[in-house]
Amino acid sequence: MPLHLPRLPRSGRALRAGGAALAATLAGAVALAAPASAAPASAAAPLAAAAPTALAVDTHGPASGDASPYAADLRRWAADTWRSLDAMTDPAVGLPADNIDGALDPASASGHTSPTNIGGYLWSTLAARGLGIISADDARARLATTVGTLERLERNAASGMFYNWYSPADGRKLTTWPEDGSVVHPFLSTVDNGWLAAALRMVANGEPALADRARALYDSMDFGVFFDPTPYTPNLPAGTNKGGFWEEQPGDTCASEQAPFSGVGPNVFYTCHWYDTTVSESRIATYLGIVNGQIPSSGLYGTFRTMPAGCDYSWQEQSPVGESRVYDGLTVYEGAYRYDGMRFVPSWGGSMFEALMPDLLVPEEVWGPTSWGVNHPVTVAVQEKHGQDAGYGYWGFSPASNPDGGYREYGVDAAGMRADGYFSDQENTDVDLPFDGCPTAERGTNPAPAYGDGVVTPHASFLALGYDARGAVENLRGIERELHAYGPGGFYDAVAVHSGRIAERYLSLDQSMIMAAVANGLDDGAMRTLFADDAVRDALQPLMAAQTFSAAWAPRSEPAGEATGGGAAVAGIAAGELAATGSGAGGAVAVATALAVLFGGAGTIALAIGWRRRRTT
Repeated sequence: MPLHLPRLPRSGRALRAGGAALAATLAGAVALAAPASAAPASAAAPLAAAAPTALAVDTHGPASGDASPYAADLRRWAADTWRSLDAMTDPAVGLPADNIDGALDPASASGHTSPTNIGGYLWSTLAARGLGIISADDARARLATTVGTLERLERNAASGMFYNWYSPADGRKLTTWPEDGSVVHPFLSTVDNGWLAAALRMVANGEPALADRARALYDSMDFGVFFDPTPYTPNLPAGTNKGGFWEEQPGDTCASEQAPFSGVGPNVFYTCHWYDTTVSESRIATYLGIVNGQIPSSGLYGTFRTMPAGCDYSWQEQSPVGESRVYDGLTVYEGAYRYDGMRFVPSWGGSMFEALMPDLLVPEEVWGPTSWGVNHPVTVAVQEKHGQDAGYGYWGFSPASNPDGGYREYGVDAAGMRADGYFSDQENTDVDLPFDGCPTAERGTNPAPAYGDGVVTPHASFLALGYDARGAVENLRGIERELHAYGPGGFYDAVAVHSGRIAERYLSLDQSMIMAAVANGLDDGAMRTLFADDAVRDALQPLMAAQTFSAAWAPRSEPAGEATGGGAAVAGIAAGELAATGSGAGGAVAVATALAVLFGGAGTIALAIGWRRRRTT
């Protein structure tokens, strides 16, 4: 069986040290010194008392993404979330710490930050301005401070890429870890640089006084340095991105020395893995490389929808269904997984942010009505249905702080390609499904497990806001009012639903996702407007419109999905209901494409088309 190497979790946040196996390095980097606080006794009510009103999860069709009826709650939550981001940001240099404790004590702010954290702070500042939380002058001053610091940060000279860890106090590149003094081998992360570059593009488009400076920083970043043009396996028709690189051998961590893929600069040491999963937060870097002309458009096809069908890949979570399709002469296996009659393209771990974080900035469901336009709402429904089926009464599973201390990946195990999953409970309950046509003693041993103390992560509900606004808000109201996972900086990072234990900590990345989601919901797709300008649309929309995933809703005739429980309603959304971005022509193309799908009968999709006024900048 071909070797399948591990992915970098959570935007590569854990690549800080060599010397141990890569997976151990990844898992340990954000296990910060201070453990998460336990919830007060009053928060540890039994699930029956804590669960929100039980609503049926409709697995047959999408729900409404109109967030306007919930504006009061969303604005209050955003204002409190911004308070946490403000508390963890040094006003002198404009760099946010990675995290801060639930009391917003400045002394508790972490001694490290990353390009993703910095990018999230930049777009959160733009979001706070658009939502009226801060003034235009305040926003401009904050952005200028951060851009000024970025201009003088140490970077990789050949590619212009930023290192993964800096001090938020003064911008120094970290070579020792602040918490324990261990060695840090400075790393250049593909996905982390993607999020920072995306934010710089947003600043260039959204703040005229800083447009030239932000654009200069953006233009200096060459994503071609990450792109391996040679498929690493014959099962992929095109190349894809490596996870990143070091400038020197990183201890005994697996690394491959070679000339940069961009052809510029001295040899570097690439990670031993590729970002080879389509539904991954790492696609933001691929998008940027394509837009900039640094990565070929074939990069969208050099990743797996699922692993191939067949017994050689029976280690993956499910036996996929689907068919091969040809795009631009490249044959792509359009595989999908199944959950309660629905079909969807899975992420690696089954988490919400892998699927939906790029969608905060790119109108994927509008530009790709037969791909992302189906997959995103189905993914939300799968998360909701899992919360019901597991008996949690709540849903939303994504990497976050662990209520028992440190940091951990959470997800819906059955909805991820990784066989041993990102688990949804503290007990690491592993669903083990049979693999069609490949009977072995090791498969199908636990197809319907009993789940334990589920852990829900509020940012995951915010990511779902554009696809089931009612369900997301009802879920969040319960997390705030019944589970009491709310503090001075908004929602705490995670809560265990049965024990009531709370991770009383704020992570800047998770808070910045919340800010972007609320801004899109209440400020007419503001984050997408700032990022997805005409150049982005022209480069990406035709590619997305051409693709057809094997995702589908459960057939109406199927009894699966009729059960009721503690999820939130999933009941009817338009494919174009979230604000499309780019030019007016781009929106017209998206609607025309979706109408063609509706009346042409492609796939199994029933799309209702919504038209919304587009925000201009």
